[in-house]
Amino acid sequence: MTTQLTRAAGPVETEPVKTAAPPARTPRRTSPWTPWLYLLPALAVLGGLLVYPVYQLGLISFLEYTQAQVSGGEPTSFQGLGNYTALFTDPQFRQVLLATVLFAAACVVTTLAVGCSLAVLLTRVRALPRLLLMLAALGAWATPAVTGSTVWVFLFDPDFGPVDRLLGLGDFSWTYGRYSAFALVLLEVVWCSFPFVMVTVHAGIRAIPSEILEAAALDGASQWRIWRSVMAPVLRPVLVVVTIQSIIWDFKLFTQIYVMTNGGGIAGQNLVLNVYAYQKAFASSQYSLGSAIGVVMLLILLAVTLVYLRLLRRQGEEL
Repeated sequence: MTTQLTRAAGPVETEPVKTAAPPARTPRRTSPWTPWLYLLPALAVLGGLLVYPVYQLGLISFLEYTQAQVSGGEPTSFQGLGNYTALFTDPQFRQVLLATVLFAAACVVTTLAVGCSLAVLLTRVRALPRLLLMLAALGAWATPAVTGSTVWVFLFDPDFGPVDRLLGLGDFSWTYGRYSAFALVLLEVVWCSFPFVMVTVHAGIRAIPSEILEAAALDGASQWRIWRSVMAPVLRPVLVVVTIQSIIWDFKLFTQIYVMTNGGGIAGQNLVLNVYAYQKAFASSQYSLGSAIGVVMLLILLAVTLVYLRLLRRQGEEL
């Protein structure tokens, strides 16, 4: 009877059972040392591959360290700033330093001009010419410095090279004169360096919205005006990277000068700081003077980079 009444009345509604909510978890505080723990492996590698060699370089630059000290025939003595005084009072060092700065500046400016021009050209040509230009540029970029320098010396050889014959220069020797040798090395440096600038700047141009470039073209702006007023301000962070990289690479140039001018040219007329340091350290066994030149180069590059970045920060650029 009870069962029949229950079925007739329908299902009995029951209130949902309320369960207690779990307590809210308080966020765990991150230790200020946690980021450094993640960076510790990379810092250890950098310490072994960069910091310690730079420390040794600086230490040797304050010592008297020649072949006699290396062989153990004489004790190592502390010279203080004596090696740096000897460098800056040496007329050849000042001449080589000036030549290095001017040559590196010419290489950087030419490389940036060629690389940026070809990057803009890549956005103007069709697919097949763009592919061929990219392959040619990447081939030059992938060529080892020694191989590329040797090929360029052969191309401009006065006896067997085809360039002098095509230009009708007879047996003109490019490596005999100081300025012609520097010009030849500059061409090779630009040839192997512009692909990095071209590829990087081209990637930055592709990231610019096409509407901006089309609006500038509709307003009657020329290609140079579009580059100077539209592209260059947008690409400034990219140009900062390629400029600093070019300064570092061209200032510490060694292989091209050493191979193409046979160790620095006639009577050292084509010496740059890196080759000059090599001659002092290994050819003359004056390792302390070679180390001092290396420290000077490091300080110059750090100063140039920091000044360049500081100027950009003053202009409000985000890097």
